[in-house]
Amino acid sequence: MQALPDSLCYLNGDYLRLCDAKVSVLDRGFIFGDGVYEVVPVYGQRLFRLRQHLVRLERSLAKLRIPNPHTEAEWLERMRRLIADHAQRFGAPDQLLYLQVTRGVAMRDHVMPTGLTPTVFMMTSPLKPPSPEQRHHGVACVTARDFRWERGDIKSISLLGNVLARQISADQGAVETILFRNGYLTEGSSSNVWIVHEGAVLGPPRSEHVLEGIRYELIAELCEELGIGFNLRPITETEVNVADEIILSSATKEVLPVTRLDGEPVGHGAGRGKPGPVYARLYEAYQHAKAVQSI
Repeated sequence: MQALPDSLCYLNGDYLRLCDAKVSVLDRGFIFGDGVYEVVPVYGQRLFRLRQHLVRLERSLAKLRIPNPHTEAEWLERMRRLIADHAQRFGAPDQLLYLQVTRGVAMRDHVMPTGLTPTVFMMTSPLKPPSPEQRHHGVACVTARDFRWERGDIKSISLLGNVLARQISADQGAVETILFRNGYLTEGSSSNVWIVHEGAVLGPPRSEHVLEGIRYELIAELCEELGIGFNLRPITETEVNVADEIILSSATKEVLPVTRLDGEPVGHGAGRGKPGPVYARLYEAYQHAKAVQSI
C-alpha cells in the first residue's frame, strides 16, 4: 500500500494527520458517492478565485439538497491553516487544496435522508503544473463518446465515468480524453475544452452535460481584456477536428495547448502541430490573473 503523506488535513472540525483521518463506512459519500467537491489552486499560499469556487460549491450542494456546513469566512479560515502548515512543513507555497462535502452518515437507503450532519474533509498537496516541455510543444489528446451520466453540471464525487474516460487517454499515452455527446463537444474527462476558429475562442454552452469550470468565466474575462472574440455555442466534432487551435483548461492545467488529436496534428499551415498564438496570449494573461486574483 502506498504510504500517505504526513500532512495536515481537516475532517469534521478537527485538524489531524492525513494518515490518521477516518470516516464511517456508512458515510453516504463512501456508500453512494453522495457528495460534492472543489479543487482550488494556491499560488504563493494565496487561493486563486476562491469566491468563484465557493459559489460553485454552494450551487452543487443546493442541487443535492445538502446544507452548506460553513460560511465563506469559516471556509477561508480552515483553508488558510492547512495551506500555512503545508508550506511550513514541506516548503510548497504553490498547492492544490481539495475539499469534499458528503451528505453524512446514515443506514444505507437510496432515498436522501434529512437532518444529517454533512461530512467535511479538506487536504492540500503540492501543485504540479504542466511541464515547460508540455507548454512549449503542446500535448496529445484522444476523443471518445461521452458515456457519463446526464448531470455533469454537478461537481459530484461520483467520478467513475470520468475515471474510465481518463483511462482511455492514459492507455494511449495522451494527457486527456475529449468527449462528444451526439456529435457535439462536451468537455474532457477532467478539464474544459476550447477551440479557436478564425481568431475567436469557442466553447460548449453551459448545460447539464458540462461542468462549468471556474475558468469558463475567467477565459471570457481574459478574452475581453485581450480583444479576442469569445462565444459559447454547440461545437461539432468536425469543428474540433479542423480547429485552428485546441486548448484545455482546469485548475491544474491552467490553459494548455493540444497539438495532436487522435494522432493527427492540430491546426493549419506553418502552425500545424504547434501551440497557437491565441493560446500564448491567454497563457500570459492567465499568469497576470493569478497574481491579482488570489487572496
